[in-house]
Amino acid sequence: MAEVHTSTMLDDSSFDVDKLTYEIFSILENKFLFGGYDDPKLSKDSHQVSIQEQLKPARQFNGGKVRILSIDGGGATDGILAAKSLTHLESCLRRKSGNPDASISDYFDVVAGSGSGEHKVFFGKILGSAKAEKVFAKTFGELTLKDTIKSALITCYDLSTHAPFLFSRADALEMDGYDFKMSDVCLATSADPTMVRAVDMRSVDKRTKIVAIDGGIAMNNPTAAAITHVLNNKQEFPLCNGVENLLVVSLGNGESDFGVQNQSSTPARFVRIAGEGASDTVDQAVSMAFGPCRTSNYVRIQANGIIAKRHGIVEKSKKSNKKADLLAMTVEMLAQKNVESVLFEGKKIVESTNHDKLETFSGELIKEQERRKTSILPPVVLKQNSPSPRTSSATSLSTSSSY
Repeated sequence: MAEVHTSTMLDDSSFDVDKLTYEIFSILENKFLFGGYDDPKLSKDSHQVSIQEQLKPARQFNGGKVRILSIDGGGATDGILAAKSLTHLESCLRRKSGNPDASISDYFDVVAGSGSGEHKVFFGKILGSAKAEKVFAKTFGELTLKDTIKSALITCYDLSTHAPFLFSRADALEMDGYDFKMSDVCLATSADPTMVRAVDMRSVDKRTKIVAIDGGIAMNNPTAAAITHVLNNKQEFPLCNGVENLLVVSLGNGESDFGVQNQSSTPARFVRIAGEGASDTVDQAVSMAFGPCRTSNYVRIQANGIIAKRHGIVEKSKKSNKKADLLAMTVEMLAQKNVESVLFEGKKIVESTNHDKLETFSGELIKEQERRKTSILPPVVLKQNSPSPRTSSATSLSTSSSY
């Protein structure tokens, strides 16, 4: 497993830091995301062998990159930064490609979402809990995870097993008991436990039952889960050998205290700190795992304190003005300088703005799209049916109750 993620060539000067980084990420992936760290090449008895193997030059690969879109849970800001970022990114794609009908779905191979963020992004409005179920049912009808045209990963937290659960298109196709109606999936991942009851749901074949609440509670930032899903799914992504073969954009929800001083120590703020801290930890781990590729292949879009400064104004404003305040806020967030995670040094503000980062990233997406038109080796081979079980599964994050 570890050699998959450490194929980037490391020079002697960067060995100590980058080598440790890749080792840590591989261990975290196996131990905590897939429930078992059993790679014999990284066992205590053969640790030295692993180091020597991973110092070998990276295999040259010109087969392109797998493109991943990850969207954080909504939080108090309801995913407005993610919504604005997607709108701007799609606009860039249409302008640069010359195709006025280009859409986000055309340029990504994998989409991961968590909590209320993704369903408010796709529906473009804030839904009351009483209306959500009807809207999802009307929108998706009887469609299931198997019907998605791209690889999808959506999180929730399963109260029956006390563990995170990932709804996965790949698992739905390849294992009994893991295909769910899309309306149920959206309802499960956005079930805010402070507002609505947990969602009791079963798979289409009734073999798996979960009691779901908001995915943002356990996995507010699903980027790492999406990356490890791709790197471990050789059936659908056969040519992806490491992070150098990925293009990843991670959209934060806009809720950040970074750069804001003299914050009050209220319970509500500590809840925000917990959520923000979990998302930032994922960002740090992913950034470290990308190593020398982290400035070109991985982009994180997040606010750097504007929400903390303006949130009180929005809450106190009249209902008629709240929408205008939120829209103004998104414009300011995109205009902010981008926050970048630095290896073992925390976060810093760089010269490029969030707007600039998305503009540059759109160009990389278009390059990959054009490259595929002349390639005979597709980097993505999404399945329609799979008679054989997979060796690793996104849903192995939890052991659900099957009936």
